Amino acid sequence: MCVEVVLFDLDGTLADSLPLIMHTYRRVFGEMGIPWDDGNILGWIGRPIVDIARYFAGEERAEDFIKRYQHYYHLDHDRYTRLFPGTLEMLRNLRAMGLKLGIVTSKGKTGAWRTVNFTGLDQYIDVMVTAHDVDRHKPLPDPILKAMEVLQTRPDRTVYVGDSYFDIQAGRSAGVKTLGVTWGVASRAELERYRPDGLLDSWADLHLFLEK
Repeated sequence: MCVEVVLFDLDGTLADSLPLIMHTYRRVFGEMGIPWDDGNILGWIGRPIVDIARYFAGEERAEDFIKRYQHYYHLDHDRYTRLFPGTLEMLRNLRAMGLKLGIVTSKGKTGAWRTVNFTGLDQYIDVMVTAHDVDRHKPLPDPILKAMEVLQTRPDRTVYVGDSYFDIQAGRSAGVKTLGVTWGVASRAELERYRPDGLLDSWADLHLFLEK
């Protein structure tokens, strides 16, 4: 397989940040009196915070929702954020293979860069596209197309790796190969319904896919 670029989602794919995200949402929902439903909020993870705020808090309270979320997210970030095991080693190996690497996330620029710098991902990333870098977000292809434009590559030479069906939809729409990881927010069965080009149970599976 002639791959030049591997792009990754951030939360739930590289970073084990779901505990932080769920902790933060619980605090915000509780303070604002919004009914809590694990399954409902899990289905929205991977979308921009603006969309989530409007859906759960309504247009009039969306700004308050976002401010509260950002406050608690940054307050507890370092306590709850970790990388999934083997992530830095995997990126180091891909870089040694001569591949360009990037992150495409629906997280805002400030939060995304905090996670990347805190975890050491920054030393391996050639480009990062956040919610602030495009007008239209996943599941639309725009963020992935933006990353490819920056790295001057083509869809047939690009792989996108993510943990949600939003990632698979965005990758397929962008014309790139898509891989779903089974340790994130979506189950294997949910990912399979969106027909990724492969599923990863560990980072070792990524190397096997790239060697085909």
